Amino acid sequence: MKRIIIAIALFCTCFFPAAWGQKLTCPSSVNWTEFHTTEMARYNPCETTLGVGNVANLTLSWSYTTGNAVFSSPAVVDGVVYVGSDDDNVYALDASTGAELWSFPTGGLVQASVAVANGVVYAGSWDYTVYALNATTGQQLWSFLTGYWIYGSLTVADGVVYVASDDSHVYALNASTGAVLWSYLTEQGQYVGTSPAVVDGVVYVGGGDDIFYALDASTGTLLWSYQLPFWTYSSPAAAEGVLYFGVDNGYVYALGASDGAELWSSRTRNYVDSSPAVAYGMVYVGSHDDNVYALRAKTGKKVWSYTTGNQIYSSPAVANGVVYIGSWDSNVYALDAKTGAMLWSYTTGGPVNASPVVANGMVYVGSSDGNVYAFGLQ
Repeated sequence: MKRIIIAIALFCTCFFPAAWGQKLTCPSSVNWTEFHTTEMARYNPCETTLGVGNVANLTLSWSYTTGNAVFSSPAVVDGVVYVGSDDDNVYALDASTGAELWSFPTGGLVQASVAVANGVVYAGSWDYTVYALNATTGQQLWSFLTGYWIYGSLTVADGVVYVASDDSHVYALNASTGAVLWSYLTEQGQYVGTSPAVVDGVVYVGGGDDIFYALDASTGTLLWSYQLPFWTYSSPAAAEGVLYFGVDNGYVYALGASDGAELWSSRTRNYVDSSPAVAYGMVYVGSHDDNVYALRAKTGKKVWSYTTGNQIYSSPAVANGVVYIGSWDSNVYALDAKTGAMLWSYTTGGPVNASPVVANGMVYVGSSDGNVYAFGLQ
């Protein structure tokens, strides 16, 4: 049952520079192309409209009603919001107005977040199929049938679509044709429920066999594996050569990306299905103990926690000094990334499993009430 209902101003430069001290050149319009963004860290370093000083003024710009719960995290590309729904459809919505541009019917729930690259929308469905759709028209370009549900969100890198399937395989598909480049069978033949993180030619993914894997992105060859004490649904975030993810034993882990060595683990009081966001030298993550945590990326030491009214499946998005996250208490929250103080919240009509995204002065998120919401400044 659990698997069915789960599906997520930069501080002044004198205090927190852009991501890990890097200088960034930002385009005038910023895209959030897939579940992960900015080196798999769920962080938008180019957001300048929304910030700590004005996020309290967010208001509902529009909402779009689908036919069932929305657990999928949106992608926002070139003024269009792409999102899946439990009504078995993938939708393209105008990012400014919420008007439907097109919808595409699959044969099952679309809880995985879509990925958009080079004018193509890639979506995984519970009908066991990966779909490639024309981003402008929604026309199907190709499909690939796996052996079971596709639960984890898709990742696209260097012309390859990486898919984790509940048929116990990780697949690498040619993004243009859908041809299988390689597949990897997990060691104990258990489901793979996380979204792959692809960094520097390596695919990182966790499985239901309590093992975390590092695979060569070109060949699928196992580079290393790490034995976990429990399974994980938390998709890894990556920054500065370190991987961060939660485990259903209630801990957040940090592993060295090159060898899988455990660097630290930090305890919460319940499952951690939320996928971390990494920014400003911090790891932000939610837990089923109802809390959002901010942990030091170097040590795992807790800096702050914020208590919501229910458990958290949603994964945070971080932009311009603000952490955005949903909760099963039906709220979407904006928290001060430095202190954890609540800056804004909005009550939807149902638990918020989906993970927010932030782009171009707007916040987009789905809810189990069947709506996609968009918030902006008036």
